[in-house]
Amino acid sequence: MDPQAAKMIGAGLAAIGMIGSGIGVGNIWATLIATVGRNPAAKSNVELYGWIGFAVTEAIALFALVVALILLFAVK
Repeated sequence: MDPQAAKMIGAGLAAIGMIGSGIGVGNIWATLIATVGRNPAAKSNVELYGWIGFAVTEAIALFALVVALILLFAVK
């Protein structure tokens, strides 16, 4: 197999992690909105956990992106 083709396939496989992160972020915000819609008084209690969950999930997407970019540009 051509090494350039292997790099492209590896980077594409590494980028799949961003799909799961997008689904996770959508799930976090949908659950937060539903929770606040059912009990508006709980907004101050659950909003912090929503932001923390968003940050952790988004960090996973950034890690997947960094791995894909390393595979594309740093590996010979």
